[in-house]
Amino acid sequence: MVAALVDLFFPKVCYGCNDMLTDHEAFMCTSCRHELPVTNFHFNQDNSVAKIFYGRSRIETATSLLRFQKKGIVQHLLHNLKYRGHEDIGVFLGQWLGEELKTIPSYKSVEIVIPVPLHPKKLKKRGYNQVAKFAMELAKSLGADYADDVLLKQTNTSSQVYKNRLERWTNPKEQFIVQNSHKITHKHSLLVDDIITTGATLEACVNVLNSEENHKISIASMAFTS
Repeated sequence: MVAALVDLFFPKVCYGCNDMLTDHEAFMCTSCRHELPVTNFHFNQDNSVAKIFYGRSRIETATSLLRFQKKGIVQHLLHNLKYRGHEDIGVFLGQWLGEELKTIPSYKSVEIVIPVPLHPKKLKKRGYNQVAKFAMELAKSLGADYADDVLLKQTNTSSQVYKNRLERWTNPKEQFIVQNSHKITHKHSLLVDDIITTGATLEACVNVLNSEENHKISIASMAFTS
């Protein structure tokens, strides 16, 4: 009875299209689930994400789960995750990608999963890092540790998603530092972000992590936009 009243006054809607959900659907309608644009980069040799970092940063491998398009389903999902507190989206995407990555040899050696951090001021304002739950689920699937105390962001920058390519590249370089370096020494880390655009943010993270001794890095993200 209580649940019915809650649904009446606060109906559950799809995070992808905002249509009402049926009793058998959870946070996403069946139609949107089937329309999600998967990349399958981690299953294929033609990997657009990995190509971004060729000649720029030393990585083992890289992948993204979904393709991002403006005004598309993935944008609606990530907007709900990032700005409306729906962290269960990160859990869902992390479980999905984690189940796939644990079957791939190059990811089986991952020992620690590191989310790209928010600047402390932005984290305090938002109340959560939108990448955290996604990264935690990847760590569970891969049998790896989760560590959000290895990277610290020193510069407070605005979101890159809605800027054009030139604006992304001409923005001041994002600065990160490594803490608790003993956690990654002689290990294979998986660096995790929400969206890869030009790759500038991840490049900055990778380059500072690569300054540590005998450290290997791979990359995974929820979405990729070309």
